[in-house]
Parts: sequence; structure tokens; C-alpha cells
Amino acid sequence: VQLQASGGGLVQAGGSLRLSCAASGPIASINDMAWYRQAPGNQRESVASIDRYGDTTYSDAVKGRFTISRDSAENTVYLQMSGLRPEDTAVYHCSADIVVYEYSGHERYTVRSDYRGQGTLVTVSS
Repeated sequence: VQLQASGGGLVQAGGSLRLSCAASGPIASINDMAWYRQAPGNQRESVASIDRYGDTTYSDAVKGRFTISRDSAENTVYLQMSGLRPEDTAVYHCSADIVVYEYSGHERYTVRSDYRGQGTLVTVSS
């Protein structure tokens, strides 16, 4: 299973970006999907999450400015970011709680694991 994030770039303060993260592979189902970020010299910070029912949570730092959504049919999670600030500059990663198919001989079974993708860089200039 792979998670591929995209959509990062350079934007001026006050601008907007939309990040996407698509999961691919032998996926049976996906539970929670989330975004987190890490700025140079900082610890990893949770940004937002969404469960399979569409319930969302946000960090206080982004609440009211960012919106997380998902397309379950496409195994994709999005992060719409508005009102960007220089302190939002970071590498943004996605993660997902995924149930995958695995095979042993003729038998198929499922395994649930957490997956994290490579990030996409967001740079906000002042």
C-alpha cells in the first residue's frame, strides 16, 4: 500500500492550497485518514483527521482555516487550506488506518495497519 501526497507549493500569506493524498494497493477498507505536518526543527504536529463516517477533528492552530475531506470511492483524503500563514510552512504528510488484503497460498485474509506517506512541502511567504 502506498500513500502519495501532492498539491504543495509556494504561496503568499493569505493564500490557499489544496493538498491531496491517494492510497493505492490491495485495500479492503480505510478507517481514519489524517494530515500532520513537520516544520524544520519542530516536532511532528497533527493537523486534521477524518473518520470513515466523515467526522472531523482539527488542531487549534488550523481550526476555521483548513478543511479536511475524503473521497472514499477514490481512497483519497484532501486538505483545503485557506488563510495561510508563514507559520503553516512545513512538510505535510498524510496517514491512514487501512485494512489490506494479504494472501497465503489460496487463502485471502485481511490485516489492519497504519500507513504514512511521503510528504508535500508547503511554503508560505510573508
